[in-house]
Amino acid sequence: MQKITPFLLFDGKSEEAMSFYASVFQNSKIVSVRRFPGPGPGAKGQVITGTIQIEGQEFMVLDGGPKVAHSMAISFFVSCETQAEVDHLWEKLSEGGQKSQCGWLADKFGVWWQIIPTALGRLMGDKDPEKAGRVMQAMLKMTKIDIAGLENAYAGQ
Repeated sequence: MQKITPFLLFDGKSEEAMSFYASVFQNSKIVSVRRFPGPGPGAKGQVITGTIQIEGQEFMVLDGGPKVAHSMAISFFVSCETQAEVDHLWEKLSEGGQKSQCGWLADKFGVWWQIIPTALGRLMGDKDPEKAGRVMQAMLKMTKIDIAGLENAYAGQ
């Protein structure tokens, strides 16, 4: 078991959220679902808690409790190797949610994600401050990060 596990609160939508994330991420699975057995704070069969594993990272979910909105203050940073991976995750996770600047988006449940190609860190980390600066400026103009656009900026094009 991992030492620290992200714990997400969903107001009646934890099962839907787990199914959604399992459908979006190729390497994911729902590990467990616990349901109310009978009379109690929730309806019989309603999800109490669940665990989903996404790319080897476990997340716990809780249904119910006070309705509390998710915020940008906590987001999940997803490193992507290819533009195809960026495009897939960007389109699936932002569907019904909110697209923002610099690779940030909120999914339809209000959970914030950063969909970032590994090329961004590599290009921005260049020892040449002009090249790195051009990449930074290009990135600041993007919503979904475009690797070709970053590489063009790096090359001075």
